[in-house]
Amino acid sequence: MNFIKRIIQLFFLVFYINALTAQSKLKVVATASMIADMAINIAGDKLEIDCIVPIGGDPHLHEPTPRDAILVSNAQLILMNGLTFEGWLSELIENSGTNAKSVLVTEGIAAVKSLTYDNSADPHAWMDASNGLIYIENIKNAFVALDPENQATYESNYQSYKKELNELDRFIMEQIKTIPENRRILITSHDAFQYYGRRYGIQLEAILGTSTDADVQTSDIMRINKVIRKNKVPAVFVESTINPKLLEQLAKDNDIEIGGELYADSIGDEDSPAPSYYDMLKYNTTTIVKALTKTGSSESEATEASQANESPKSFALFVVIGMLFLGGFILVYKKLNH
Repeated sequence: MNFIKRIIQLFFLVFYINALTAQSKLKVVATASMIADMAINIAGDKLEIDCIVPIGGDPHLHEPTPRDAILVSNAQLILMNGLTFEGWLSELIENSGTNAKSVLVTEGIAAVKSLTYDNSADPHAWMDASNGLIYIENIKNAFVALDPENQATYESNYQSYKKELNELDRFIMEQIKTIPENRRILITSHDAFQYYGRRYGIQLEAILGTSTDADVQTSDIMRINKVIRKNKVPAVFVESTINPKLLEQLAKDNDIEIGGELYADSIGDEDSPAPSYYDMLKYNTTTIVKALTKTGSSESEATEASQANESPKSFALFVVIGMLFLGGFILVYKKLNH
């Protein structure tokens, strides 16, 4: 009986210690899923990482909830993208009454300036894996400042993750080069791939601007139609956080394919092909390359028709040449015999 009692006491002691350890973890809140995933890779099990905008949500259109206010209120550190990405964040922080330090993870990145709005920048810097390296360095430094006792863990995890992102950057560069130059045109719902395009050498065209709350203009539709027809673009791409109907209609009107679903403002869930920042960029790249290097059915049919039309002409020409050669041979033979 005493043995069983001791086992029960030991069980509760272990449970209490684990609970105490969990409660003692410092809390970090990231605004978007890509940043949260980067943070998890660097923090390991040393920090508790939460995310404000849920996976699959659109950070451009997010409306803060009471849950968000509680997350921010209990946090010791807030990781934010900035560059006009989280227009709702300042008010959320103020209303939550938090004492958390806010860190701009895009610090040091050369921002792409908006061509439409003054003092505005494209926030989608994470779409360039080389910028991702700047993100994770800023996150690592923030963690070391917050929790210097675990600096060795953060430094080690950062070095491992840095190696992965460097390899990813090279992978994307090599893959995009396999697309024929005249086909390196990426058409998407909103303008989230400018950093990606500038880094890896692909032209970007989008219906919406850098924010998904913009209105679609008739001129934008006409512009995209013109690009598709002029360059014989074989496919357009929908995005995981945006209604695909407009792109689907564009594809139908131009008799081209939907090349696939890309991830831009959010990673995917665990069952998706892009459950992490690393997977998101790799999956996007393989999807883009596959669609833009594929020979469309209409192009194949045109080639086959051309070949079919050429076959009778080639045969007729062969017959004529043969007859002329035979006639010439007979004429020479007769002259020699006379």
